[in-house]
Order: sequence, then structure tokens, then C-alpha cells
Amino acid sequence: MEIREGGCLCGAVRYRTSDVSRGVVYCHCSQCRRQTGHVYAATRVRHDRLTVEGADKLTWYAASEFAKRGFCSTCGSALFWKRDGTDTISIMAGSFDQPSGLKAKAHIFVADKGDYYEIEDGLPRYARGSSDASS
Repeated sequence: MEIREGGCLCGAVRYRTSDVSRGVVYCHCSQCRRQTGHVYAATRVRHDRLTVEGADKLTWYAASEFAKRGFCSTCGSALFWKRDGTDTISIMAGSFDQPSGLKAKAHIFVADKGDYYEIEDGLPRYARGSSDASS
């Protein structure tokens, strides 16, 4: 198992994981675009394979009735997305230290994508979510 590390812009929150169970999924929903200013790019890990240092600087926002978003309370960096009742957590791909070793997998919620860009990379696209890609 390859150890991967990352963290927020200011370094107050750092994480480490030995389990990346999915390629990077790009989410184009309006919530993700509003939180990040563009698209959400995230991979997924099992929660029990994630160690977070500086968790006291991590703020969770319940953006919906079924999931929450974790971000650094110091610098505002978006770091995590967690669906309630699951044993996995999504980690923002851009927050991993380089080289990340991550590979792109798919686009979800493309029906909600912004009107200022096109998706032209040939990856699979889903109008809403996909059972494998969105959780």
C-alpha cells in the first residue's frame, strides 16, 4: 500500500492515507462549484485509513441532508467530502502532495456544469451521479 500525504494551503491541517480506492472524479454540481470556484476533483479512501493532524482546525459544513464538507478554518482550503453513514471519505485531489499518483476517472453531475467551460477529455460522463463515482 502506497502512503499518500497532503494538506491545506496554510499547513494547519495535514492528512495521511494508505488507501486510495478510486480514481479522481470531477463533480460539476452547483454546490461544488460554489465551494471551490470551479469543479470539485476528488478521490476516495476508507475512513479508517485516514489520519488527520490538526483536526481542531477542520470545520465541517452540512451542505445537504446527507453529506458534509470539511475545510480548514484558518485558510479555507476545501479538503474533504463525507456522505453520512458510509465508511469512506472523499479527499480533494489538489490537496495531495506531489507526486500524487492519482489518475482521472469520470465526471459527475455534468447536467449542472457551469456554462463557461466544456468537458473534452474523453472520460465517462454522468448527468447526475454514478453509484461508483459519486460516493
